[in-house]
Amino acid sequence: MALPESPDLAATLDLAMRLADVARRLARASFRTTLAVETKADGSPVTAVDREIEIEMRRIIRATFPTHAIRGEEFGVEGDREFTWVLDPIDGTKSFISGFPLFGSLIALLRGGRPVLGVIEAPILGERWIGVAGRATRRNGATVAASACRSLERAVLYTTSAELFDPPDRAGYERVGARCALRRFGGDCYLYGMLASGHCDLVIESRLKPHDFMALIPVVEGAGGRISDWHGDPLDLQSDGRVVAAATEELWRGALEALRTNA
Repeated sequence: MALPESPDLAATLDLAMRLADVARRLARASFRTTLAVETKADGSPVTAVDREIEIEMRRIIRATFPTHAIRGEEFGVEGDREFTWVLDPIDGTKSFISGFPLFGSLIALLRGGRPVLGVIEAPILGERWIGVAGRATRRNGATVAASACRSLERAVLYTTSAELFDPPDRAGYERVGARCALRRFGGDCYLYGMLASGHCDLVIESRLKPHDFMALIPVVEGAGGRISDWHGDPLDLQSDGRVVAAATEELWRGALEALRTNA
């Protein structure tokens, strides 16, 4: 579902860019400094920077579109509207706190529960991918495209960490990985920007939440790729957190077939 060709599109894009600018400024200011780290109830780490970014993003959204709902990693759901902003202030907090630059901030706009706009902001590297439903994905203003890889045997496969898979899912991942040309690890949301730009071909992950994947959908699809859950169904707010993204339809289908026993 594309956003209408109207000033509303320009306004929402402008807001998304302002939110990404905030994330870039605050993340850069604290990167590789001494950070106080807390552990959340789910066992994941969080810093004051995660919270500061989301607080500022929420303030800007409220001031710009007061009728829009907001759903963020750190402060939950606010409102129930046709338009909802989904925010992950720092996707890859473990990388952020350990000084590894391949983390990012994720910004998505949903209309009726479906993502129509997505931003992957990589603040330390100065890279930003923008996806709008029905339009080509852009990285730093230039159009990008996923690779033409169609077979697992030629694919470069990424996942953030194989440790994040439960045993049955790990078996499915290993079946795919055993057939791929190359396996690499680490990167969180940055992996999907790489896929959209043609630098890797396949990403498989699990245990993701809507704030982890909603922004990725327009970015991957706008670059010509496919992204879904492990059953091949579209990702939505009720998805189980297992995600597969591929550069081409053929590669996506091959990955799903290899995963199928455990999906």
